[in-house]
Amino acid sequence: MSMHCRIELDGWMMQEAGARRVRTLVFLEEQQVPPDMEWDEFDAVSLHALARAENGAVIGTGRLLPDGHIGRMAVLKAARGKGVGSVILQALMQAARERGDAEVALHAQLQAEHFYARFGFVREGEEFMEAGIPHILMRHALA
Repeated sequence: MSMHCRIELDGWMMQEAGARRVRTLVFLEEQQVPPDMEWDEFDAVSLHALARAENGAVIGTGRLLPDGHIGRMAVLKAARGKGVGSVILQALMQAARERGDAEVALHAQLQAEHFYARFGFVREGEEFMEAGIPHILMRHALA
């Protein structure tokens, strides 16, 4: 079952309030990521996606770094499993493609590997820990 949502892509200045709310709920509260690991200097230079439900509420977010890394993908618990993450990911991949990036890469939480694989991301190397959570590097060429 997919949920209708619209994606807004913009810089941190425009997206901070919505992105900060979703990331605080998902990463800091749910996953217990330390705040000093969540907030970094890359937010200011990244393109941020916000997913909004039909009522305008922000239900998901993700970011695209200048080097083609996609990260901080998060969807509120109530909106999960409805295709919101897919729409965010595809919007960020399209933005990377449009600006001429050769590939995108991401650090996937282990339980999300199959989600990213559905979009053509390929696992590379060994598992590693990030904020106490097992991750793997995945890449996808944008030819």
